[in-house]
Amino acid sequence: MVPVFMLVMFIVPSDLWILRNAVSAAIFLATAITDAIDGKLARKNNMITEFGKFIDPLADKFLVIFSMLMILYLPDFSKIQPYLLWVFSIVVMRELAVTALRLVLRGSGVVLAADMLGKIKTVFQIVFIMTALLEPILWYLISLIVPFDLGFASFIVNYPPLTLATMACTLVFTVASGINYFAKNAQHLDPEK
Repeated sequence: MVPVFMLVMFIVPSDLWILRNAVSAAIFLATAITDAIDGKLARKNNMITEFGKFIDPLADKFLVIFSMLMILYLPDFSKIQPYLLWVFSIVVMRELAVTALRLVLRGSGVVLAADMLGKIKTVFQIVFIMTALLEPILWYLISLIVPFDLGFASFIVNYPPLTLATMACTLVFTVASGINYFAKNAQHLDPEK
């Protein structure tokens, strides 16, 4: 579904931004929900495979990273693009570092399972992406009902508060969960190997 999400983001013209954002958000949410259901069903029915253990976290990373990349591509966020770029870079670095940690630990026979902080991080990443896609629609609809002062409207468009707040939470939990994984598994990391 990640390529479908990206295709919608690329091919829907910018003058149809409401349609683009709404359809992209629906695709993203459906993908995130089906991924969660797939994991629950696999655990419930004892259908966990080595391939699934490898591909499921990878699929999650593809979904989040490429969705964030597409949001960075949107001109809607030109004023906060430097912040988005920093958060995107930190998310990518954290995901690569934890994936590398998983591979190193796997070579030592240790399985690095997702912990609560990692799950909270994933929830905030999903909420951030959904907010970034849907907040412009929300403010547009509100502006049809309640006319905004031009200065306030410009500020909201350029610095969307919900997107910034969820982006900050995403950053905090991304860093915290990455540090947590390394701290909890430091005893398994032998620089001599």
